[in-house]
Amino acid sequence: MQLTVTGASPPGPPVDLIGIIAFEEDLSDPSALTSLLTSWAQDPADAERARERISAERFKATPGQTLLLDSEGRSGAKRMAIVGAGSRSGFDVGRYRDPAAVLARTANNIGARSLLIAEHNSHPDIPSLERLEAIAQGVLLGVYRFEKYLGVTKRATSALERTIIQITSGQLRDASPGVTARAINTARATCYARDLVNEPAGNLTPVALANDIAGRAVKAGLEVTLLGPEQCRERGMGLFLAVAQGSSQEPRFIHLSWRPPAPRGRVVLIGKGVTFDSGGLSLKTNEGMQDMKSDMAGAAAVLASILVAAEEKLPIEIHALAACTENMPSGTAYKLGDVLRSMSGRTVEINNTDAEGRLTLADALTYGLALNPDVVLDFATLTGACVVALGPHTAGVMSNNDAIRDSWLAAARRAGEDMWPLPLPPRLMEQLKSEIADLRNTGERWGGALTAALFLREFIGTTPWVHVDLAGPATTTKEWGSFCKGATGFGVASIVEYLRGFAMEPRASVADAVTPKSHA
Repeated sequence: MQLTVTGASPPGPPVDLIGIIAFEEDLSDPSALTSLLTSWAQDPADAERARERISAERFKATPGQTLLLDSEGRSGAKRMAIVGAGSRSGFDVGRYRDPAAVLARTANNIGARSLLIAEHNSHPDIPSLERLEAIAQGVLLGVYRFEKYLGVTKRATSALERTIIQITSGQLRDASPGVTARAINTARATCYARDLVNEPAGNLTPVALANDIAGRAVKAGLEVTLLGPEQCRERGMGLFLAVAQGSSQEPRFIHLSWRPPAPRGRVVLIGKGVTFDSGGLSLKTNEGMQDMKSDMAGAAAVLASILVAAEEKLPIEIHALAACTENMPSGTAYKLGDVLRSMSGRTVEINNTDAEGRLTLADALTYGLALNPDVVLDFATLTGACVVALGPHTAGVMSNNDAIRDSWLAAARRAGEDMWPLPLPPRLMEQLKSEIADLRNTGERWGGALTAALFLREFIGTTPWVHVDLAGPATTTKEWGSFCKGATGFGVASIVEYLRGFAMEPRASVADAVTPKSHA
């Protein structure tokens, strides 16, 4: 789809649909409503008709609420759509992705081939370039579909071919190519992550995933290391290999590296890469297993994000790691009561084979520490307990460094992804004590997201670290804003936003308390 930025005057021939993003405050203030309507209604009759429809339909501009209007081409478009964005109060720039995505989907649904989004300083407190980037992202995410396995007759025809974002400042238009490129990079990576997670587990095995990302990584200029079972065994990855031993599919440990000259810092990204999770011998129910192809959403997020870093040549060294395997029941599967030795040398007693993600991540964390990072961030569909605590749309964030955690959460807000900080209570470590090993892999039912993170913390030491449990928002059963049904690509936008900020001010991002490391 063609995505362009233009000035305030109508851009050439009429478009099929003009889109307006409205806030609740616009509807409650008569002068604001007049300004909003006249921003696109060249014909006064259209503005008055719109005002009447808004009143008749009780349009309040609540998030996602949409009002379609006919103009018969008098106002530079055949039809017009107003999409609600909610209240300006507490509205972060990343939220612009949602109404923009709704406008793009609306255009597709009514068969519009061209869409003009009239963005005239709708939120003065948010810089215009940031608004522009988020809107562009939203449009691209809004038209995403995963139709690879649909027959031709069941595939939806994508009507939208061209979207124009209309802004008023010439200075903004001069800067818009770079901003638009950033939006495209983020959206493309998010859609790639969605594709990976949506792919059936029978096709996206650990080897298939490794081969797919390796091909893309080489083209992007990344270094690629793929470790098979023997190479992992040589490195002592006992936890990862134990999870893998129940499956007939070979595991792969993926390591992608972006190494620019004279890097300003070093970041390690780790993603849980369980391509299918049956629960192992602690077998899940049929319902619980239904969506377990998505248990590699963390890996998809980090592997897609590092492609953006290479595309934009960010001046920081970045490593993306994913220990990819299936967790299956068989005669060779690891067992309850087993004691496993990790890559770090610590031993773990197994009391639940369905708590496998933390085992694979523990060895990945140890591998990542050997890279001498400034910051480690891991992403995992780790616990149902996090979904119970925060609901299906919000990721839980836990960390051993408050400054790093706050920097990460600020990036997530700018990216428009819901995340919430959770504690790491020391008393819960009692639940992970074992009489025959250094640790048990699970604690009690209550606080399960916290004990999972506490388990991981045992393998990170003092290195600044953020753990993101995205079990809830990795997939969705309902279309909402920029998220479509199925895989959401959650985490990609926040990772990319964080890395861009780290590249600009790496020491401020890491926090003054962190001693700079040598990267010779």
